[in-house]
Amino acid sequence: MAHSSNYHSTLIAIAPDCAATTGVVPPKPDSVAGRHHAMLTAAPYSMTSDDLLFAVHAARNGLPETAEHRAEFFAKPKACLRASPLPKQYGWGIHHDAEGRIALYAVGSADYVRLQNDPRTRTVAAVRSKRA
Repeated sequence: MAHSSNYHSTLIAIAPDCAATTGVVPPKPDSVAGRHHAMLTAAPYSMTSDDLLFAVHAARNGLPETAEHRAEFFAKPKACLRASPLPKQYGWGIHHDAEGRIALYAVGSADYVRLQNDPRTRTVAAVRSKRA
């Protein structure tokens, strides 16, 4: 059975304990956060959360992006993007559109605020880095 991390019509808001006041580009381009940021800023709304997680996994492990490797990767549950460093520490909200495709928005930006206030968009917070 495949497990999915996709959301639909949802904004993953920054974590309650995120200190960032705007979106910050992750300093290490080869880190998970750096790769997530690069892929999402290069092509907003072109992939789902599952697409992004698998593409980064494949790239970091030197695997071809085949259906077989993807099925193997999603055979076990994966953390969703609520656990990504982007909304946890770098100040990026992750918006999933109605089809589940994703894009980044800096906290405090007009688009981030618009999405937070949109009644058609569910808002969920990223997971905290520290216990409350």
